[in-house]
Amino acid sequence: MRGKATSLDIAHLAGVSQPTVSRALRGSPMVNEETRKRILAIAEQLNYKVDKNASNLRAQQTGTLALLLFEDPTTDESHINPFFLPMLGSITRACARHGKDLLISFQQLSNDWHADYADSHKADGLILLGYGDYLAYEGKLSKLLAQGTPFVRWGAVLPDQPGLSIGCDNVGGGRLAGEHLLSLGRRRVAFLGDASSHYPEFLERYEGCDAALREAGTAMDRALQVDAESAEESGEAAAQALLSRGLPFDAVFAASDLIAIGAMRVFAEHGLRIPDDVAVVGFDDIPAARIATPALTTIRQDTTQAGELLVEKLVALVDGDAAASERLRTLLVVRRSTSAG
Repeated sequence: MRGKATSLDIAHLAGVSQPTVSRALRGSPMVNEETRKRILAIAEQLNYKVDKNASNLRAQQTGTLALLLFEDPTTDESHINPFFLPMLGSITRACARHGKDLLISFQQLSNDWHADYADSHKADGLILLGYGDYLAYEGKLSKLLAQGTPFVRWGAVLPDQPGLSIGCDNVGGGRLAGEHLLSLGRRRVAFLGDASSHYPEFLERYEGCDAALREAGTAMDRALQVDAESAEESGEAAAQALLSRGLPFDAVFAASDLIAIGAMRVFAEHGLRIPDDVAVVGFDDIPAARIATPALTTIRQDTTQAGELLVEKLVALVDGDAAASERLRTLLVVRRSTSAG
């Protein structure tokens, strides 16, 4: 090897990224022990010397965190799922308490948006809200993790997931919905939402409701499950598809409030009385749930605590401290879509 060895040379020989080499050389806990030892051994073989001035410059933090939003289809021009709006406020306040500035942008769906943020040094770490199809998104998270970019996302807490996530107890929330509907004597529960590994939160909500029904001697019927994304238009289409199947049902558990609100509109157009003919439960407790017609029974997620934890965990990662994923409790909020009283 000609000339002075660089961290890029070490990265090439170790089969890791250059940021991983930098973190290993300064003892960051984000690099596992086996990888760190391999990097240190190669550095010693190459007689690599750390440039203290350059290292100190790179180690300087911007004091800024980046919040990247996934663009969602909305009825207005915001393209922001209304569920995230109160969480944005909580994140902003938490950043202020930690003395951090907040940079907000939409996630770019190009193949290298993650690298763009890691290489631009615009921020010390990323908060990710929303992602669409999880299986398509997982690879981007893995690349972020491999290049040593601190990030925390809002989403399902899954085994062997890349990085950290803060999410609600989706299974527990689904169970609350199922138990509530059973208490009303409803046993033919339709589910509107993509209950597959592509949308793990929706799948967990379906599984929680199914578990509650099975304990009561019944179960969810896959023939009453219709795929839908979290948008009113998608809820309308799912409700139309459900009705077209001609199967009996006396309740609907929607994977999100937006789906539920769209579905209730279609049911009303077809002369179904809510809750007399069909009881409807949503998930999220967005502001529109309170003013829907009728007001929507739903499963509430704690967006305030979620925002605080997203910032707290990311600050810990940026500082090189240990942090772990967390699930937050859910709460059943009963309104007129299941109770006429």
